[in-house]
Amino acid sequence: MKTIVINASPRKKCNTSQIMKSAQKGAESAGAEVEYINLYDYTFKGCVSCLSCKRKDAERCRCYYRDDLTEIIEKILKADALLIGTPIYFGQATSQFRALMERLLCCVMSYDGEPTYFTGKVNVGLFYTMNAPKQYYDNVLGPSFEVQAMMFGMLNGTVKSYGVCNTVQVRDYSKYSMGVFDENIKRENRKNQFGIDLKNAHDIGAELSR
Repeated sequence: MKTIVINASPRKKCNTSQIMKSAQKGAESAGAEVEYINLYDYTFKGCVSCLSCKRKDAERCRCYYRDDLTEIIEKILKADALLIGTPIYFGQATSQFRALMERLLCCVMSYDGEPTYFTGKVNVGLFYTMNAPKQYYDNVLGPSFEVQAMMFGMLNGTVKSYGVCNTVQVRDYSKYSMGVFDENIKRENRKNQFGIDLKNAHDIGAELSR
């Protein structure tokens, strides 16, 4: 088994990366060969709508636009599992996550009647970290991400989504204008919940990598 783990956050040591490192350990515990990628280390664009992947003489499930993302897409389509985590900005995944999603799914999406040209199977774990409390994720953000999960279904595998809520953003809130947040509540949530989130990410990584 081969698992690709992607941190789609600009931060390499904070909440999202910690969740993805735990998911990586879960995949490794299941015996998978794992490659960990910090997406912000690469320079790339989203889909440029060249439609080269839809030409009748084109090789299917290949993104023809060449940049740093091209090889990552090729690796994902050869893998057995994809675990990708992103912080939530303005209720959405990061622009880098979105660019990857556009490029990856556009080249497998069929305009010939079937949902997908892809004949392989890649299980997908989607991890979302956010300031929002769990109730808001459950009632608002979570349902909005269901369409995103359905789109990743074009990779023919199991798709699981997991929200990590009410995260701690900075070490010292007194240095920032963040009066809307209650630091004590966030610290308490970090103490009581984040360890559970790490374990769940580990277990999802293991499950999808078997």
